[in-house]
Amino acid sequence: MLENIDLTMSVKNGDYKESLDSLEEELGEIQRQAWELKIPIILVFEGWHASGIAEDINRFILPLDPRGYDFHTMVRPGYEEALKPFLWRFWTKIPVRGKIAIFDRSWYSRAIIEKYGRESSDKALENCLKEINYFERQLSKDGYLILKFFLHISEKEQKERFRKIRKSNIPLIVDEYEDAGGEELDFIHEYSRYLPVVEKVLEITDFPHSPWTIVEANDRKFATLKIFSTVIQVVREHIEKVTRTPGQQTIKYLDISTSKTLDLNGSLLEKTDLSKALLSDEYKKSKKQFQNTLSELQYELFRQKRSLVIVFEGMDAAGKGGDIHRLVQELNPRLYRVIPVGAPNDIEKAHHYLWRFFEGIPKAGHMTIYDRSWYGRVLVERIEGLCSEDEWKRAYREINEFEEVLANSGTIVLKFWLQIDRDTQLKRFESRKADPRKQWKITPEDWRNRERWIAYVDAAEELLQKTSTSYAPWIVVEANDKYYSRIKVLKTVAETLEKELKS
Repeated sequence: MLENIDLTMSVKNGDYKESLDSLEEELGEIQRQAWELKIPIILVFEGWHASGIAEDINRFILPLDPRGYDFHTMVRPGYEEALKPFLWRFWTKIPVRGKIAIFDRSWYSRAIIEKYGRESSDKALENCLKEINYFERQLSKDGYLILKFFLHISEKEQKERFRKIRKSNIPLIVDEYEDAGGEELDFIHEYSRYLPVVEKVLEITDFPHSPWTIVEANDRKFATLKIFSTVIQVVREHIEKVTRTPGQQTIKYLDISTSKTLDLNGSLLEKTDLSKALLSDEYKKSKKQFQNTLSELQYELFRQKRSLVIVFEGMDAAGKGGDIHRLVQELNPRLYRVIPVGAPNDIEKAHHYLWRFFEGIPKAGHMTIYDRSWYGRVLVERIEGLCSEDEWKRAYREINEFEEVLANSGTIVLKFWLQIDRDTQLKRFESRKADPRKQWKITPEDWRNRERWIAYVDAAEELLQKTSTSYAPWIVVEANDKYYSRIKVLKTVAETLEKELKS
């Protein structure tokens, strides 16, 4: 593919100066329009070393308002980044709505270097590219505009540029790569070896929602003008599409008066035996046993550099807080984190809804426990009309992909749905209301949500059916009896870790 690109394309000095002046003015204007329309834009710059990426980015950002863009140079991952899933450091850098994120190198260079150059594995690279495709499609579906540029030069031109750089005594970025023990030097010098790899990456990841633009970069002036004109054209077309198309589909609150339950003949929740219970003595004995086991297993998790994500979901007053408290009671606080999830703030709303959850993903050897989670998209946000129908329906696939990415990185994922019946919930609400020490736990919103019980049951049934996978299964916990619920959670976590960590 790249071998057929015409690298003789060039532009005269006079034409270049005249065109660039006009393009710079246009670029500044469309940046302001995109900001006003809250269109988030991601620009990816990839290419051969010495192809002029840094110079072209610098020319590109000069006409921009610096308040409206963020610039990221993606080099070798730092210590903390290396202990997270591959895509973590890129998810955390996506722009807020209206801003531009410019990536000098990106997930593509890192995939080639970390998954192919290090492992020399086609399979590892293909798996990584699959996750990248998930990433870009999810962002695109959420309104992000993604433009990707690959600056292409010939092998002969690259060698000549390296020769001139060394002759001029200008510090070459190659020096930085030499610190990696030669690992990334191959990507610089072995043009012929990496040509088919680069072509494969471009082919596998070229989609209408995130297309590649190949930039003929033997002539630097031509490359600059092509980048400018491409960005301006694509963004203008996107702005026209946004402004002529009605806004997001109208978001309506669910009409609970006409809401019908699913056919519960095969319902998982309907078949849950909520009469299960434990006596106090049995509870105390089992709690001590499993807490001691978990206390030991957390260190084995750390030694093996595995991470653990535990999700708790369920009806209000189902006992999530109590179960979490007993789960971490004997653990080392340096190795776990509990994240209570509430309504997103303004900054979180200005990103893709999954963005805020990546921040809490544990590094290798640690665990994160979510008290409510990303499933709010298909529960409260769905039921309360806080997102469109299209958004919550596509969230099932996005959530499965998100959890697949975690699992592929070695993370153990456990998800607990705590199930209680409506009478038990009422008793707990009234108990909280009557106890001054627990009144903070009950809010008007809890009572309002209770009136939507049927809608929540329907939504819960659907999420359990559509998001329970081999790599991230749902465990339904019979939670009418708090003792039984706590022991089932402790036992499940302990047994899962023993199975996953066995030598």
